[in-house]
Amino acid sequence: MTLPPLANGFSWRLATEADIPAIEDLMRLAIRHNMAAFLSPSEISAATETMGVDRALIADRTYFVVFAGERQASGEYTEKGRGGAPSMVGCGGWGKRRTLYGGDASPGRDDRLSDPARDAARIRAMYTHPDWTRRGVGSLLLRLGEDAARTAGFAVIELGSTIPGEPLYRARGYSEFARDRHVGANGAENIVIRMRKAL
Repeated sequence: MTLPPLANGFSWRLATEADIPAIEDLMRLAIRHNMAAFLSPSEISAATETMGVDRALIADRTYFVVFAGERQASGEYTEKGRGGAPSMVGCGGWGKRRTLYGGDASPGRDDRLSDPARDAARIRAMYTHPDWTRRGVGSLLLRLGEDAARTAGFAVIELGSTIPGEPLYRARGYSEFARDRHVGANGAENIVIRMRKAL
């Protein structure tokens, strides 16, 4: 598989429909492990109701997958993974539609296209494999999404952050402007922090 050059030891490419099973596996791992230090099991369960794969991002070619790679003497690289399979360590992207967060089945979706002259782009569905946190995966995904949104003409970008994700976004210049409070089917509260940044 030929991918773009390595960035900070990682390779990346746009996601395809064929990646969805691996993306879903990565999301489950990230939700279960990366949120455990911040949320109770019931809060994690409630949070999953506003998460999931959004196939519109893949169809729009605005969703990225990141791999751990090894550079070869030729200057190319191979992906690490069990049995030669790619080692997907992160996924995330940006949205040019009005939906701020959630998967295909999440309520409240708004799939109308945003107008770069007056609307904000969206950072969407960011997940890092638990073994690869704090190694630059999230920052790489943010940079990819922000750069692509800027190239598409957007001047502002927004996101819906979980409690665990907030420190990364604050460190990258995002500021909170609102909070959504949802009550999950199990009665636990799920907080989504709305944040924005000028591009």
